[in-house]
Amino acid sequence: MAAFKRHTRSSLKLALFATVGIGIGCSLTPAHADDTPPAAPEVLMPASSFAPWGFNLSGRDTAIIPGNNFFEYANGTYLKDLTIPSDMTSYGPFNALAELSRQRVQNILNELSAHPVKTPHSTDEKLGTFYASFMNEKAVEKRGISPLKKDLKTLRSLTDAQSFATLSGSAFTSFTTSPFSLSVSPDSKDPTHYSVYLDQGGLGLPDRDYYLKPQFAEQRKAYQAYITQILTLIRWPEPSKTADAVIAFETKLAEAHWARADMRDPNKTYNPMTVSDLIKTAPGFDWKSWMLAAGLPAEGLEASTIIVQEPSAITGEAAVLASTAPELLRSWQAFHTASNAAGYLPDEFVQASFTFHKVLSGQPALPARWKRGVSATNSAMGMALGKVYVEKFFPAEDRAAMEQLTENLKTAFHTRLQHNSWMTPATRQAALTKLDSLEIQVGYPKKWRDYSGLEVNLKDLYGNVKNGIAFEWAYELSHLGKTVDRDEWDMTPQTVNAYNNPLFNEIVFPAAILQPPFFNAKADAAINYGAIGGVIGHEMTHSFDDEGRQFDEHGRLRDWWTKKDTERFQKLAARLGAQYDAFEVLPGVHVNGKLTMGENIADLGGLTLGLDAYHASLNGEKAPVIDGLTGDQRVFLGWAQVWRQKLRENTVKSLVVVDPHSPPEARVNLPMHNIDAWYKAWNVKKGDALYLAPSQRVKIW
Repeated sequence: MAAFKRHTRSSLKLALFATVGIGIGCSLTPAHADDTPPAAPEVLMPASSFAPWGFNLSGRDTAIIPGNNFFEYANGTYLKDLTIPSDMTSYGPFNALAELSRQRVQNILNELSAHPVKTPHSTDEKLGTFYASFMNEKAVEKRGISPLKKDLKTLRSLTDAQSFATLSGSAFTSFTTSPFSLSVSPDSKDPTHYSVYLDQGGLGLPDRDYYLKPQFAEQRKAYQAYITQILTLIRWPEPSKTADAVIAFETKLAEAHWARADMRDPNKTYNPMTVSDLIKTAPGFDWKSWMLAAGLPAEGLEASTIIVQEPSAITGEAAVLASTAPELLRSWQAFHTASNAAGYLPDEFVQASFTFHKVLSGQPALPARWKRGVSATNSAMGMALGKVYVEKFFPAEDRAAMEQLTENLKTAFHTRLQHNSWMTPATRQAALTKLDSLEIQVGYPKKWRDYSGLEVNLKDLYGNVKNGIAFEWAYELSHLGKTVDRDEWDMTPQTVNAYNNPLFNEIVFPAAILQPPFFNAKADAAINYGAIGGVIGHEMTHSFDDEGRQFDEHGRLRDWWTKKDTERFQKLAARLGAQYDAFEVLPGVHVNGKLTMGENIADLGGLTLGLDAYHASLNGEKAPVIDGLTGDQRVFLGWAQVWRQKLRENTVKSLVVVDPHSPPEARVNLPMHNIDAWYKAWNVKKGDALYLAPSQRVKIW
């Protein structure tokens, strides 16, 4: 549920290692299994998961007092009995729906790949042939590392700063890597036009903290072993000694990086400058050669504007690069090139990659090869798959019902804004205008991608993936100089997720998430308002969280708040952040309230709006009691069931560093104990562990 997305088009170099659910990160590591598995049956959550009215009563732990731990009360028995599948880092509703989506896509691809062609032309032929090239593991083993040798030969010619910059610039179209990231996105201060953005980069571990903090010593040791193994597999000289040098080099880059929480401020990360000024500001790196190799237009390059997101980090990284010997930079590139391509090479590369990622995530087993093949095809041609997916699996009536629900939530938010007590009239009116302008998209985009320019070859998996990377980058570059296309989506319909795009002032709900327990056409209304209603409200609230509130009704980064309102908001947000800072997810491991601020505000707002909308839906009638549970109680249970999630310990340790979402227990307990109606619904009283005095409860939206 990213509140502030920035040019996050998927990369095939990353697609096999991590996917992100709606607020839960989960690893999808390289796999090895049979070449031609049978079509998988559809798998939902266990049949017992949902009572006739939408909530699994048997999953509760009624020995727990709701006011002491509502997450455990609502979900405790289910989670105690739950075993995370060995090829996953977590399990719950997100994972179950992601698995269902994956199996549906597999069935589509099995049909399309039944008769692959050597050189496909139609989109369906390309989908089937791409997948078939992945599933032909014998052919991959037979080719060995020969597809990689050409890339390794190219980087061996790296002898100076210019050749390093040129090679690094080609990273956007190949398996090589770059110390910086380039992307094309709507301009934050003029979202009708695209701009080029420059980000920090260059790290092989998930975050700067992995290099700089002692608690990640085990992960650093595993990374050193992985670098050594990859360099050994490609016969690079002195692999162990080189691995130490690579880690030392990346540690210097990490020291220059901004902390992840500091990157959440859209004003601090909006620093436009000409390329000429960038060259002066960050000397030591051949920016022109890098940008030209990346495909930016040569004409007028130095005078063109680029938006630098972390200026001091970019300058610091450039200085590190300037002081690093070409031999080490060549070795760094060699490792990352082979590592990025590992999933498309023989099994010894796959196993090496998995061994490393297992330490990061705690995931004990590889997924089946077909899952990895689905992921790769999905990354290369996701929207093409999405078109087939919605035709087969997304009924028109579900879209209509969801659109009605979103309007109900929007009405509830409008009412809540009208009665907001801490905003001045001018800011409140501007907020109402922004909400009224909010666009809501459901199920699938208004138009589909054209893949006619993507080349696929039945006998060349490595080349297919490389072509997919280059095709995606060319598509991104094609936006330069054009008016922003507001009909584009940043998620495919088969993705179990949702997002708020502040630059478009829109929220998007892909088809795959609109299933139980999020949206259940057969469920009691209260459950749906607590579940998908809370998710809808969450996405709407993102437009008014600590980041989203800084964009106006047109998606422009503009301060439309009075100073007094800004101060009031920041005080409320700080109080909420302190609650999350105090939350201990593992012994000695706390949530980062600053990093998770936007999601926490959205969770509180979303659940509040879901409850409001449910009340409005009753039209003055008294809510029915079902199985002894009141309407309000069922709303809260609906939200809690969405977060019925179990995660591996190492996954939790990673997510608290890199994920802007709080862990499941916090997403249930902390919003609820700020909502007055929860106290009344569950008879929560002073002395209960979650009890907050009325004056301590935070109410923002």
